[in-house]
Order: sequence, then C-alpha cells, then structure tokens
Amino acid sequence: MARSRFLPDNFTLALVTTVAVATLLPASGRVAHFFEGLTTVAIGLLFFLHGAKLSREAILAGITHWRLHLLVFCATFVLFPLLGLALKPVLAPLVTPALYVGVLYLCVLPATVQSAIAFTSLARGNIPAAVCSASASTLLGVFVTPLLVNLVVVPHHMGSGSLDAIGRILLQLMVPFFAGHLLRPWIGGFVKRHAPVLKFVDQGSILLVVYTAFSAAVIEGLWKQVPLSALAGLLVVNAVLLTLALVLTTLAARKLGFDKADEITIVFCGSKKSLASGVPMAKVLFPAASVGAIVLPLMLFHQMQLMVCAVLAQRYARRPQEPEAAGKAAALAKS
Repeated sequence: MARSRFLPDNFTLALVTTVAVATLLPASGRVAHFFEGLTTVAIGLLFFLHGAKLSREAILAGITHWRLHLLVFCATFVLFPLLGLALKPVLAPLVTPALYVGVLYLCVLPATVQSAIAFTSLARGNIPAAVCSASASTLLGVFVTPLLVNLVVVPHHMGSGSLDAIGRILLQLMVPFFAGHLLRPWIGGFVKRHAPVLKFVDQGSILLVVYTAFSAAVIEGLWKQVPLSALAGLLVVNAVLLTLALVLTTLAARKLGFDKADEITIVFCGSKKSLASGVPMAKVLFPAASVGAIVLPLMLFHQMQLMVCAVLAQRYARRPQEPEAAGKAAALAKS
C-alpha cells in the first residue's frame, strides 16, 4: 500500500526519533566531546559529497536564463529575510525569543536542491533551470547565509562575530565542498553509481548533527523553555511564511511574463529552504547550546514544505499539456 502524501517520510520519522533519543539520552561529558568531533568529520564529508555531485554542465546549461535565476535568488535571500523581519510584530508573540531567532535563521538559508528539482520534474516545469538555480543557491548560500546571519539574525541573538563565523564556514564547509568538486572528474562516476548508498551518508550526517545539537540544548533546558503553545505557534509561523512565499513567487512569475514551466521552477526553487545545508551550517555558526532551538523551526518547515509542495506539484501536473510541448512529445514518440 502506497504511503499517503500527508504522512511524514522515513527521514522525517528518523529526525523525530533522533530528537526523542537526544531528549531521553543526551550526550554529555566525554561522550559529547566524541560526538562533537565525529560531527565535524561528518559535516566535512557531507559537503565533500555535495561538491562531487555538483555538475558544471547543468549550471552552464541553465545559466543563460538569468531573469529566472535572479528572481529565485531574490526570493531566497531577499524576500524571506524581509518577511521574517517585517512580520516580527505578528510572528514573534507566537513563539519564544529563541525560536524566533530560528525563524530568522530559516529565512536566510539557501534553497533545497533534490526536492526542488523533483517537484519541478513532477509538475512538468523547466528542469534544467531548476537544476541550475537550486545548485547555484546551495553554492552561493555558503557565502551569503553567514553574511545575512550577521545582518538579520545576530541583532536578535548573542552569537559570534561574522568574520569568525565566515572563517569557520570556509574551513569546515567550503574547503571540503571545493575539494569534492575538483575531484569530480575522478570520483563523480562513483558518486553517481552509489547515490542510493551515499544518500545514507547525507542523511546520517544530518541526524548526527541533530543529535549533538539537541543533546546540548536539552542539557541547557530546551524543553523547559519551549512550551507546547510555542510549538503550536511555530507551526502557524511556518505556515504563514510558506504561504506568503508560494503566493508571492507565483504572482511575481506571472507579473514578469514567465511561461508556466518557468513559473513552476520559480515557485519550487524560490519557496524552499534546505535542511541539508541549514543544520550543518547552524552547527558552525552558533554556540552548541543554542543550535537545537535554532534548527527546530527549520525541521518543521522542511516537513511542511514537502507536504504542501507535493500537493501543489500534482495540481500543476494535471494541467493540459501545451500544444507545442504535445507536438514535441508526439514527434519523439514517432522517432
């Protein structure tokens, strides 16, 4: 029996289980130090693999569609932060101050790659442009997100200085990322052939970061500081942000004259936030004890965007095929 689209996927269930384990059995003392070191290695490996998977050909193929990419970039790194700040009088009372910092952090993250491309494909959107836009967002996010954290998040949070944060980002994330990309001609085929196995490395790295982050947060009294009413408020906050992002990217795409395929790409690439990049970057950018509360909004937003975009993609896919596209499909079928 197929799983309902409204049910969480296996990775989301694993995230919930990891948070529960960290709540009941948080790592402390020497065990915590061991997991800290292991997490650092796992984050480096994660970004090494991201670099090895990034295709220069895909980027070059779609880079000429600059208007689309500029709109996605503005939605990801301008619209979201402005929404997070402008809606503070409405959003902040619904959550705790620590969770609101997490909401702001969510707003400055790059777009996700895999799910944005998958939903664009399902909805019959511009797939090459989605590959280019999502990949570029991940790459630019390593530079842009720390700067936006300094501008948007740090005024609401006692964090470390931006220069120190950028230095750690470059050392722990960008060096492995570029190393993987430079080695792509030799290891790219291996990475592609073993993608199902390496997917567990990706997800395992994130789960490890989540466990260490929530262990430190639980020891500092996270769940005593986050009442159930704040968690309910966080769901509302995420729903408001996602709804506005979907509506505004759709309206902008139509107002600027993009066709339906490009609109789909803009909507799915411009409204999503990356859990794969956000969790490891939070571990680098923020003190260990505060990471748990900061990534909690992102974890909930991740599941919400998957469920909503799955429904939206299926609605797009049910539209009648354009005559030109139908003609091309018929020609391909005859050949």
